Amino acid sequence: MPLSYDLIVIGSGAAGMIAAITAARDGKKVLLLEKLSQIGAKLKATGGGRCNLTNTLDNETFMQRFGRDGRFMMPALERFDHHTLIGFFKEIGVESHAPDGFRVFPVTHSSTTIINALKNEMERVGVEVKCGEKVETLEHDGMTVKGVRTQDTLYLAPHVIVATGGMGYPMLGAEGDGYLLAESTGHKVTELYPAMMPLKTKESWVAACRADTIAKVTMHVDMKKYKKLKATGDLIFTKNGIRGPVVLDFSREITPLLQKFEEVPLLMNLTKGMNEEEIRVHFKKALEKDPHQNTLDLVKRLLPGSVGLELCKMAEIVPELTLSKQEGSARDKLFKLLAWTPLTVTGHDGFKMAMITRGGVSLKEIDPYTMQSRKIDGLYFCGEVMNLDGPCGGYNLQWSFSSGYLAGKLLE
Repeated sequence: MPLSYDLIVIGSGAAGMIAAITAARDGKKVLLLEKLSQIGAKLKATGGGRCNLTNTLDNETFMQRFGRDGRFMMPALERFDHHTLIGFFKEIGVESHAPDGFRVFPVTHSSTTIINALKNEMERVGVEVKCGEKVETLEHDGMTVKGVRTQDTLYLAPHVIVATGGMGYPMLGAEGDGYLLAESTGHKVTELYPAMMPLKTKESWVAACRADTIAKVTMHVDMKKYKKLKATGDLIFTKNGIRGPVVLDFSREITPLLQKFEEVPLLMNLTKGMNEEEIRVHFKKALEKDPHQNTLDLVKRLLPGSVGLELCKMAEIVPELTLSKQEGSARDKLFKLLAWTPLTVTGHDGFKMAMITRGGVSLKEIDPYTMQSRKIDGLYFCGEVMNLDGPCGGYNLQWSFSSGYLAGKLLE
């Protein structure tokens, strides 16, 4: 006889574990299936292992950060927002805090704390967890879900939650299983792109600037149709490109463009928002205090020396000369470069370096009030497997927890 449950959850990430706990707390007999040998592998790597759980934004602002589809989250956030999440973890023994007033972490700053607490709570409420069990097929009759089949076992349940995550971190088991399961039931899966990742650039000068992080950089796409795409945050140059929080955020906009175009030109303001005129005034005041400063020393007042030197080279500035002794055209070019530095993105390392996936199961086919499929009764989706992704800063984990909680309520 096949084993029977009230609910089967596929995947042991943030969404899957909280869905299982929520249903079990409501008295449901729950089975959680994980294809890896242990639970929470991707969660363990989140935020560099520090586990940025959520942030302190109000729900309206939070949804705006996800773009045009953000309002899909409203019912889930109304039931389980960051206040509720913090309270939930406190209830199961995890204290959290927001040291910068925005990002919320466990006070241990360790994802292991989160995984252990969720594991203990699943044990307490009676969730049956089976690792090393990869779901091969969803069992359904075209209208209603019946259960799942793994490599060698049939499990029956009137409710199945797909919480398999996306394609990011393939070394931690991400293979896109959930997308195949969704498609097998007639669901549409949008085009998938790697997101939240470093980017490669055409320009080689970035390699000379690897030692420095530049704060509060604003960048936007320098293409007429896409000029509204922009991001702000800390930037780090690498051997062959750029990384850092601003790049992780912006890459979710850039990777789809790289599918259309071989190159994506960017303009970056590396001087904390200063325009050309403000930079000229800044230099003028500095020269009034010390008229003998050379041009590179002036630039180093705004930027790390390595970056300043590269911009001087681009502007055909002689770094050792004072500003007044430079060619007028070179001075003008330097001010332009300091206000907006061009950079050309040419590629990335694909899903192997992606933290999240852009794209997923179409939101049009999921009920936002229950996370249930509009095609198959009893089938639910939550977390990253859905076509909804946000920037860095606890957004995606909060969405996983919120959607997982709502799915776990099973049409309450």
